[in-house]
Amino acid sequence: MAAPPQLQALLQAVNKLLRQRRYHAALAVIKGFRNGAVYGVKIRAPHALVMTFLFRSGSLREKLQAILKATYVHSRNLACFVFAYKSLHALQSHVQGETHQMHSFLAAFIGGLLLFGENNNINSQINMYLTSRVLYALCRLGVEKGYIPALKWDPFPLHTAVIWGLALWLFEYHRPTLQPSLQSSMTYLYEDSNVWHDLSDFLIFNKSHPSK
Repeated sequence: MAAPPQLQALLQAVNKLLRQRRYHAALAVIKGFRNGAVYGVKIRAPHALVMTFLFRSGSLREKLQAILKATYVHSRNLACFVFAYKSLHALQSHVQGETHQMHSFLAAFIGGLLLFGENNNINSQINMYLTSRVLYALCRLGVEKGYIPALKWDPFPLHTAVIWGLALWLFEYHRPTLQPSLQSSMTYLYEDSNVWHDLSDFLIFNKSHPSK
């Protein structure tokens, strides 16, 4: 069934507008907002679903509300950050008439401060995710630029051993310094596995269910 003529005309007008190069910067901001919202849902919803049902207590309704809230906050913050970053980046380029590397840093600096500056669990997870990858990228950039000497051997095994050693040392002796979600995961793996009463909570369940 063909669409009504009015709808076809509207779609043609919209598509014509989207192809206009003079509106590209503004339209890219809008699509960036859209992509940020979609990506936030794709990333947070599965993570929140697994972590909530694995480690969070409460009724099914409370768990679902927690999943929806976490997904909404992550999606909203990421969408707004992309919107702010692309807007500020385009504004700087427009004002100066050309694009500089510093534009990216300044736009993201302001956007990050405004959207991810609040110290909460979701922002903490996002920032920790970025921290590890930024440090890794800076090390690679340092090698490429010659600021850090290139090693003749693969440092990955040593890096892995040190990270895992530090992670378990912190968990065993300085647990409060670790992020709460990491504490929960490590408690499940290394502490809950020390306790059982019979076959049910040895292989089937993590913890025995109280008898009614």
